[in-house]
Amino acid sequence: MTGRAHPGVDAYIAQLPEWQQSICRQLRELIRATDPDIEETIKRTVQPYFVLQGNVCALLATKDHINLFLYDPTVSDPHGIINQGHGNATGRTIQVYEHDAINRDAVIGILTEIVAHNRQGGWRRLSGS
Repeated sequence: MTGRAHPGVDAYIAQLPEWQQSICRQLRELIRATDPDIEETIKRTVQPYFVLQGNVCALLATKDHINLFLYDPTVSDPHGIINQGHGNATGRTIQVYEHDAINRDAVIGILTEIVAHNRQGGWRRLSGS
């Protein structure tokens, strides 16, 4: 990964166990494939965030899975891959465990919708919240 890579995101991923590194690399690739204008950054000291006119998503490794936080609670999920935070007012999560297959098209579809909402002023503006 060159060009758009943030050294803090590289460092975050590098310190994880290999199976978590693999998941993070796959998710990072999907995030980048979603839109060439998505930028990587670090927030909360070490957490990888991906932004485009607002937060799009973030990665967080836990003991037994990787969280892909989605910063838009209004985004549609036609494939049913969002598995946490359905009642959350500001975002939801896709949890990916070690042997889970990642649904590439579903993830890109969700992220594309979040980016579209951000470009229109964000989900809060669009939903009147």
